[in-house]
Amino acid sequence: MTDGAINASLQKAAKVVGFSYLLAMATGIFSEYARGRLIVANDAVETARNIMAHERLWRLGIASNLVCLITDVALIAALYVILERVNRSLAIFAAFMRVIETANGVVATLNSLDVLRFLSGADYLKVFGPDQLAALARIPVGSYGSGTIVTFVLLGIGSTVFCWLWLKSGYIPKALAGLGVVGSLMIAAGSFSFVVFPHLASVAAVGYGYMLPLGVFEVTMGFWLLFAKLRPPAVTA
Repeated sequence: MTDGAINASLQKAAKVVGFSYLLAMATGIFSEYARGRLIVANDAVETARNIMAHERLWRLGIASNLVCLITDVALIAALYVILERVNRSLAIFAAFMRVIETANGVVATLNSLDVLRFLSGADYLKVFGPDQLAALARIPVGSYGSGTIVTFVLLGIGSTVFCWLWLKSGYIPKALAGLGVVGSLMIAAGSFSFVVFPHLASVAAVGYGYMLPLGVFEVTMGFWLLFAKLRPPAVTA
């Protein structure tokens, strides 16, 4: 339960949440844009050529993803500060899910650096031919994609719990919190289905529509928390 007071520290934490939602969204989108420009499906050789021809863009994508992950840490901490007053046990669970998600994202991002290592032209790699190196470099590219699916499952679960706490708190409009719950469940269920039925990923790749509701929620929440104050809690101790 909440204690009936919205103090200055909670309002500051809300601003951190709002800014973090927007920054994480922007950097995450740019990271995926950079990868999408360079990766050619089912063509390891062409993908390798694109990455080496536009190495700076690839590195900017990695850097952008790291900024997104660092921002997630601030987001998780601020969410916990606000929502642990509603239900501490659930807030701890949600925070741990999001922390594990972020750690998994860091590991997945390291795979992108391995791609550059395979394509670096180092002397110890000369035992492999160009096509072999391109194939080897394609492995960590795929590993990043698999890691991202797991990351989205964890993100969806943690976000579902956080959004449920938003809904119970009354700090934000219930319709917005409800959108967050639905969007979070969709991204968790959709990503989990790719683990069991991998062929579905090729269908969802057309638009990733199952991610859209959570994206709308996070952007809307970002602007809401930056320019509006938390509402008085719905339930007081």
